Amino acid sequence: MKDSYSIKDLFYLLWSHLMLIVIVTLCGGIAAFSISKLMLPLKYSSHITMYVQSYTGISEDANNVNNITNSKQLVNTYMEVLKDDAVMNAVCDLLLEEYERDSLTDVFSINSEGRISPSDIRSCLAISSVTDTSAVKVVATTKSAEISAAICNDLTKVAPKYVSEAVGVGSINTIDKAKIYDKPVSPNKTRNTIIGMGLAFILVSAVVFLLDFYDNTIKDADAVGKKYKKAIIGEVQQFEEGKQKKGKSQKSSGARGLLTNANVPFNVVESYKSIRTNILFTIATSEKKIIAVSSPNPGEGKSTSAANLAIALAQTDSSVLLIDADMRKPVQHKTFKVKNTEGLSTLIIMKSTVSNSIRSNVISNLDLLPAGPIPPNPSELLASEQFKKLLDVLSSNYDYIIIDTPPINVVSDAMVMKDSISGILLVLRYAITTHEELSACMKQIDLAQANMLGFVMNDVHHNHRSYYYNYKYRYKYKYKDYGYGSYGYGYGYGYGRRPSEKADKAEKESETVS
Repeated sequence: MKDSYSIKDLFYLLWSHLMLIVIVTLCGGIAAFSISKLMLPLKYSSHITMYVQSYTGISEDANNVNNITNSKQLVNTYMEVLKDDAVMNAVCDLLLEEYERDSLTDVFSINSEGRISPSDIRSCLAISSVTDTSAVKVVATTKSAEISAAICNDLTKVAPKYVSEAVGVGSINTIDKAKIYDKPVSPNKTRNTIIGMGLAFILVSAVVFLLDFYDNTIKDADAVGKKYKKAIIGEVQQFEEGKQKKGKSQKSSGARGLLTNANVPFNVVESYKSIRTNILFTIATSEKKIIAVSSPNPGEGKSTSAANLAIALAQTDSSVLLIDADMRKPVQHKTFKVKNTEGLSTLIIMKSTVSNSIRSNVISNLDLLPAGPIPPNPSELLASEQFKKLLDVLSSNYDYIIIDTPPINVVSDAMVMKDSISGILLVLRYAITTHEELSACMKQIDLAQANMLGFVMNDVHHNHRSYYYNYKYRYKYKYKDYGYGSYGYGYGYGYGRRPSEKADKAEKESETVS
């Protein structure tokens, strides 16, 4: 929930949804036009002007001005008389004499007594005074142009009698008759279309504002940095992997948005280079060049970010080792298409050697230590002295080590290695990670007294300003069945369970292909 909005914030919020607002506004206008054109009945108007005269029986010219003034004062009284039920009933009598019942039924509701109610006739009339005159204008609007004119004319016929009886002073006259106008006055399609567009614009703008007001996902990297007093290491723009070859899914093709892929946009490549530069400055004074990459929750892009950071560092001719320490859901061996029969898990328990476990030169200057077979106790392995000694040995052979660790809010694996690393790089996903999730993650980091290097905002879609990006998210994280019992990701529920036989078989087939 946002605390406050400035005019600029509101402008950019609406601007970021411009296409949606335009479409909904146009739809509102089209709907209003269609309803006016196809559903609303045509109505016709006629009018007549009645003149109020006040007289005293004296014809001197000196009293003419007083007569006009008195006439103006009588106008309001006469208007009320003209709206009276008795007058409306008199008009009803004339209409019943002039028209067949079928003709009147099309315009009015005829009651059981065969009459038109005074309220029905009154609802068709608009009686008003003409400013600074003693004239009364009567406008009748119905579904029939002829009946509209007849109502005006009938009203002028009965008005003098009832005005004289009710007021007893002055008179009311007309000098013409109401005419029949065949051009409909309602519905006004232009006006209704504009009103429909205006209402649709207000509605969609209100919905956009309310959704943003109550949206608690992270969209402002600068605000996060200021709140937690940590550096924003970089932002990575949203991009698609591109179309896969026919018959090949993204999983089978192994495309994961690596910097080495030709279809990765230039701005994404530059973003990781900028992250690399900022990381180098951040750990410049640290004795250890070991960086753990994590995220608050699954699906926020920390594994891809770890791989690309390792690639970016390797492109500086530095020797880099990427370690997949996410031993519950390892993905780096699939990303780089290498075998996972031996890796970190077997190396820690000394069931394999360093040379057999590390896949050399998966990319120039970049080696990969895959996770290895999934163990029953990943946290205990990462907290062991053997793992610390392993990192000490490996750090002497490489300029930089990047460790892909599990999500912090799910398991504590990243925290147990805090003494062996330079710090943690936390990956957030734009409009997916919530403030509550980040707060819970930062509490765990603070409690463990781990060094926090900074944030990387992932999957950002820029749109004119860094505060408000577009609300479209083309990349959708899909939970995949890795065979860990009945759950998808492998964390949380069913923690530490061994993979099923189906998963083992699928893993071996994948390694055979590799």
